[in-house]
Amino acid sequence: MARTHDDSWDLASSVGATATMVAAGRAMATKDARGLINDPFAEPLVRAVGLDFFVKMLDGELDLSAIENASPARVQAMIDGIAVRTKYFDDYFVDAMGTGVRQAVILASGLDSRAYRLDWPAETVVYEIDQPQVIDFKTTTLAGIDAAPAATRRTVRIDLRSDWPAALQEAGLDTSVPTAWLAEGLLIYLPPEAQDRLFDNITALSVPGSTIATEYVPGIRDFDADRVREMSAPLREQGIDIDMASLVYAGERNHVVDYLHGKGWEASGVTRAELFVRNGLDVPAIEDDDPLGEIIFVSGTLAG
Repeated sequence: MARTHDDSWDLASSVGATATMVAAGRAMATKDARGLINDPFAEPLVRAVGLDFFVKMLDGELDLSAIENASPARVQAMIDGIAVRTKYFDDYFVDAMGTGVRQAVILASGLDSRAYRLDWPAETVVYEIDQPQVIDFKTTTLAGIDAAPAATRRTVRIDLRSDWPAALQEAGLDTSVPTAWLAEGLLIYLPPEAQDRLFDNITALSVPGSTIATEYVPGIRDFDADRVREMSAPLREQGIDIDMASLVYAGERNHVVDYLHGKGWEASGVTRAELFVRNGLDVPAIEDDDPLGEIIFVSGTLAG
């Protein structure tokens, strides 16, 4: 089903199911002996969502040979891709806190557990923004396993299509001091004008010294819907409501680095392939790579 301006979802369907898929990848990467990331909360969150495909993945019970287009190499490429992405943004927050930033905002936080698992400096406040049912599910699930945030966690239960800047300020965001912003796995699900508006709002709420991190997918401009639909077919055949071809907004949009430069941010990007190399992982073969193509991870600081 194609996206609409007022569509909704839970963590087992549509855009929400992609959050569960990414959390499953984090859980699998955490089990990996190479130890690139450690997210002990990803597995219990995925199990609580209860999608059979991902639970079997965690339990090592998937028969990949019986699933078309789901070779072990392709599955491992997906897991490794999520691992390097997670580490990039983990390191981003650690670096931001190292400069003295003490408030962070995670946009469309989904099943992100960084408020619980990162080693935040004292007095750090982490704001999580997402739809009410997503926030409530994560909060309840983690409380159920006696998990406690490692920073002051403030949730903002609102859809990003609503007036989230006002809601964020009502929740306590201090716009007179620097903020570390994260928009992970978000932009492709926004129309081009909404992507620009997101960065306009972030800039308006930021002071010099604030930081930002996100990722940009150049392939969204000439999006190959047929190939993406083919590669996601195994998930749909296993009962997972994910059809990336209908979930993303394809077509022309501003390059994130260029747009941020125009707003006063000193931003730069690194390709996912380079992150694979930096972390000692094999770059996936083209046939096993992300159907959206190369991904550029972006971070920057608002200039004075």
